[in-house]
Amino acid sequence: MEDLETIELIFVMLLTGLLLGFIGAGGSGFMIAILTVLFDYPIHIAMGTALAAMMFTTLSGTVSQIREKNTDIKSGLIVGITGAIAAWFGTKVAFFIPESTIVWLTAGMLALSSVALFLKLVLSSDDDRQLEQNSIKYWSMVILLGIVTGFLSGTFGIGSTPFIQVGLMLLLGLPMRMAAGTSMLIILPIAAAGGAGYFWAESLDLALLFTVLIGTMSGSYIGAKFTKRAPQKLLKFGMIGTPIVAACLLVF
Repeated sequence: MEDLETIELIFVMLLTGLLLGFIGAGGSGFMIAILTVLFDYPIHIAMGTALAAMMFTTLSGTVSQIREKNTDIKSGLIVGITGAIAAWFGTKVAFFIPESTIVWLTAGMLALSSVALFLKLVLSSDDDRQLEQNSIKYWSMVILLGIVTGFLSGTFGIGSTPFIQVGLMLLLGLPMRMAAGTSMLIILPIAAAGGAGYFWAESLDLALLFTVLIGTMSGSYIGAKFTKRAPQKLLKFGMIGTPIVAACLLVF
C-alpha cells in the first residue's frame, strides 16, 4: 500500500470510527463498503479485515460506553458469547457464496437492518417494559438474539448492529441509549470469532487491518463520548442512516 493511499485510508477510517462510536455500531458493513468501493479490495478480504477491525474498534468504544454508564453488561456478555459461537459457523457458510452474490446479499442485509431500526425507533413507542433478568423469557431472548445476529455477522461480514439494537429494545426492553452502548459490548466477541474464522480461511489482510485500526479505534473512542450528549433525534438519524449509506455504496 502506497504512503498516500495509507494516509487517505487512515483519515477515512478516523471519520468512520467517530460515527460508529457515536451510534454504538461495529460498522463492519460500512468498512466493507469503503474498502471494496473506494479502495478496490476483494469482497472476502474486505469482509475478513472489517470483522477483525470491528473487534478492536468496539473494544475502545465499549470501554468508553461502560464509563459513560450506557451498557447493560450482563445482557451484553450473554448475547455476545452466544453470538460468537454462531458467527464462527457463519464464516464457514460465507465461502460457499460467490463474490458477486454476497455483495448483493450483504447490501440487502444492511438495508433490511436500517428498515428494522426505522420501524422500531420512529414508528413504535419508547416505553417498552424491560424484561426481568434471570426469568425464563429473558434467557430465551438473549440466547436467541445472540444466535441470529452472530450467524448473520459471520455469514455476511457485517456487525449486525442494527439487528442487535432492535433486539435489545424490542425483546429486552432496553432504552435506546442503553441499546446503543450495549451493542458495542455484544459485537466484541462476535467480531473476534468472525475475524478468526476469516483468518483461518486466509481472507484477512494483516497489514490492511493495522492501517484500518489506526483510524477507527481513535475515532470510535472519541465518538462514544457524544452518545449521551447528542440530541436523541440525531442519534436516531445516525443509527438508521448508516446501514443505508453502506448498502448504497456496495451496489452503486
